[in-house]
Amino acid sequence: MNNSVGNTGRVLWAGLRALLVLTVVCGVLYPLAVTGVAQVAFPGRANGSEVEDASGKVVGSELIGQRYDLPLKDGEETPAPDLRWFQPRPSNGLGTNSVNTRYSIVLSGATNRSGDNADLIKWVTDAKAAVVEDNSTDGYRVKPSDVPADAVTSSGSGLDPHISPEYARLQVHRVAERNKLDVATVERLVAEHTDDRILGFIGEPRVNVLALNTALRDLVAKG
Repeated sequence: MNNSVGNTGRVLWAGLRALLVLTVVCGVLYPLAVTGVAQVAFPGRANGSEVEDASGKVVGSELIGQRYDLPLKDGEETPAPDLRWFQPRPSNGLGTNSVNTRYSIVLSGATNRSGDNADLIKWVTDAKAAVVEDNSTDGYRVKPSDVPADAVTSSGSGLDPHISPEYARLQVHRVAERNKLDVATVERLVAEHTDDRILGFIGEPRVNVLALNTALRDLVAKG
């Protein structure tokens, strides 16, 4: 009986020691080591790929899209876009951020509707009409045929932070007019924030909307 109790005690103590060692190694030392290496080797990515404005203030992450809307008015179900800014892809999942100083995520997910779905067709048709109307100015008229697919459809996650260079350029005249800037100046801003394909062949050229709007805000602040 005593030997049985003693053996049980030794087994329990061995199990407890193993638990403590594994907790310290796997739960403390390993995470600290990985975090330390990441902070040294990839500090930007390790901290969430944060985007900062000219003052050094963090305004979001370059990996997560944001919306740029006006404050919601009484009776409105969805806020109107703030047309001073470049607009992202359509999505109900993007956190609202009309002043580019805060960011939040509401939800993530695709619509999962087929190409011939009546609701999807109406959404795309309405979105294209809105893009044409919002981005047409006195001296520049957007043609429906000029509206790229990413201007009227959301991404699979609903959180895509990028738009195509075509959609960014389509918005240039409106952004320039709303911010009292030269069109050429805004065009250069878009060109400077257009990323090419990775290694020259992976993916598509893209523009990060948050980075572009952050640069736009800094430019407007300079007068």
